[in-house]
Amino acid sequence: MTILHLRRARTSLVLDARGPGLPRVVHWGGDIGDLDDDGLRQLTDATVPPVVPSSFDEPIVLSLLPEASAGWSGRPGLAGHRDGRDWSTSFRLDGLDVRDIGPDPGHLAAGGEVVAVLPADGGHGGPGAALLTVRASDQAAGLTVTIEITLDPYGLLTVRHRLRNDGDSVYELRELTPVLPVPAVATELLDLTGRWCRERSPQRHPWPHGAWVREGRHGRTGHDATLLLVAGTAGFGFGHGEVWAVHTAWSGDHVTVAERRPTGESTLGGGELLAPGEIRLAPGEWYDTPLLYAVWSDTGLDGLSDVLHTHLRARPEHPRSPRPVTLNVWEAVYFDHDLDRLRGLADRAAQLGVERFVLDDGWFRGRRDDTAGLGDWYVDEGVWPDGLQPLIDHVTGQGLQFGLWVEPEMVNPNSDLFRAHRDWLLTVPGAAAAGLASPAGARPGPPRGVRPRAGTPRHAAHRPPRHPVPQVGPEPGPHRGRA
Repeated sequence: MTILHLRRARTSLVLDARGPGLPRVVHWGGDIGDLDDDGLRQLTDATVPPVVPSSFDEPIVLSLLPEASAGWSGRPGLAGHRDGRDWSTSFRLDGLDVRDIGPDPGHLAAGGEVVAVLPADGGHGGPGAALLTVRASDQAAGLTVTIEITLDPYGLLTVRHRLRNDGDSVYELRELTPVLPVPAVATELLDLTGRWCRERSPQRHPWPHGAWVREGRHGRTGHDATLLLVAGTAGFGFGHGEVWAVHTAWSGDHVTVAERRPTGESTLGGGELLAPGEIRLAPGEWYDTPLLYAVWSDTGLDGLSDVLHTHLRARPEHPRSPRPVTLNVWEAVYFDHDLDRLRGLADRAAQLGVERFVLDDGWFRGRRDDTAGLGDWYVDEGVWPDGLQPLIDHVTGQGLQFGLWVEPEMVNPNSDLFRAHRDWLLTVPGAAAAGLASPAGARPGPPRGVRPRAGTPRHAAHRPPRHPVPQVGPEPGPHRGRA
């Protein structure tokens, strides 16, 4: 169909969408300037990999969704089957839609007349973002894939896949992971790990052949979650070096992966970590991946932070006032809530210039230690016979904001909520709920907390919506969506 060049800030994204298969990323990185048609063709042709000995007779091209049918022998972008069939796909490009109107627009190479250029609303990238939607299908496998790529005005790239089952039987999805290529000059990896009281601990090493896989299986991000998986030139640091990074925007089980093949291809990617049988798409149902955020910088880690922070601050709902100086009273009182003592803390806080006073764990019913009460979010009448209003009035009277600690994703078995709604727990049917540590792993005591879930069981057709966006929604007709 065409070659696409999207440009925002100091970042360029070039895609070879001439078909017949899925587009491939020709370049993701620094701005390459306003290349004309011939320049884009030359760049695209120059990046086609060579045919190597003891390999396929055609170049192995890494598309936006890596497929074994194209010769890719690394981690697949899509893994699934239909009762043992249709486990290998060969998607063919059906169409492209481009929204690329706004500051610093990109360029469509010759052949772009087949691309629908639509009014620009920016999608999730906001006003001024370039948005590309790719539609492809595999008629034999009965599957359709839609890929949405956004390059926002600050150079932040996002990728999301949607897989729809167009067949006449259930398709079990095991993995759908957006990936992006990284050039060979990136030879080192950096990510974060950790545990309670030592979160966000960096670890870095040379990028070897094979896959560096970071999985989160806590049902939430966890203390060991990596905020970014970064690949960069040798010795990159905060203010120097060329770096590429991805973030999997999912607060449940997730995977983030860096892979380097012996033949030279290198990729970064991430998606939801699916349990066996979790996603079973009935005919007409679809599944959306979480967003994969991707960012490039030639000024090291600080450059990555600059793009990400600028993106976040540009959101309409982002706070416009400075963060208040906050006093959280947990370490001062723990579960020993006494109105006079807390008033005294508020007085001292105001004298010191504190702007927000947060009442932590222990205010709600039955919460005299960490073995009971989680889930019963009602003021404990025994501790607060007049409610929280006397404390709130005193705090706000000192000119402070008042904040209240809650952790609604946790529940104690010794709670009214647990006893009344055991069916709300995220558990395997018929199995006992496994105990977790105290809230956020930050409270002393034995492991007696468990995570609740809301709504229906977490299986293929009935999983409750989870942060960040994905939600169940119908297509025209009786079909159900997955998100």
